[in-house]
Amino acid sequence: MKFILGTKQNMVQFFTPEGKSIPATLISAGPVTVTQVKTKETDGYTAFQVGYGTRKEKNLSKAVKGHLKDLGNLAHIRECRQKDGKESEVKRGDVIDVSIFKEGDTVAIAGTSKGKGFQGVVKRHGFHGGPRSHGQKHSEREPGSIGGGLRNRVPKGMRMAGRMGSDRILERRVKIVAIDVENNAMLVKGALPGRRGTILEITGK
Repeated sequence: MKFILGTKQNMVQFFTPEGKSIPATLISAGPVTVTQVKTKETDGYTAFQVGYGTRKEKNLSKAVKGHLKDLGNLAHIRECRQKDGKESEVKRGDVIDVSIFKEGDTVAIAGTSKGKGFQGVVKRHGFHGGPRSHGQKHSEREPGSIGGGLRNRVPKGMRMAGRMGSDRILERRVKIVAIDVENNAMLVKGALPGRRGTILEITGK
């Protein structure tokens, strides 16, 4: 299984050879370093772990320093689990770059969406709000009744105001439209979750 980490940059227009313009997102992908290989005998499942980016040594905990040892001060560590149960072909210390993918590949990309803080029901769930006339004064964006006969409790799943965003989003069947191995860049079709600088997990078959 192919796996790499990247950083979301910005959206651009990509023009196909036929002259058609499509929206695309630019990603700085890799290189990543394999920090650990897990096997069924030792860990109960097969997977490999990679590290991406760098940070100051003073900002690493002793546990992470001991785990990385001679691999450097890696900032972000993620794990890719082998779904088929096969042992990983990579070894600890191997470096993976964007060349494992090619134009036209279909990948799955996961990231954290933008956080929007505490929001009301109109923005969070698309409620219409109350009427603007007939004696209504301050209830234009209120949720209204949540139903009676519930014995003074709020049932689970009730759509109400609350924290919005900062969710893990997985985009499946994302098409790669361009690869730049020299600059560790990847261009994919469409929009991706998060802001500029969001860490993305890119998985391919």
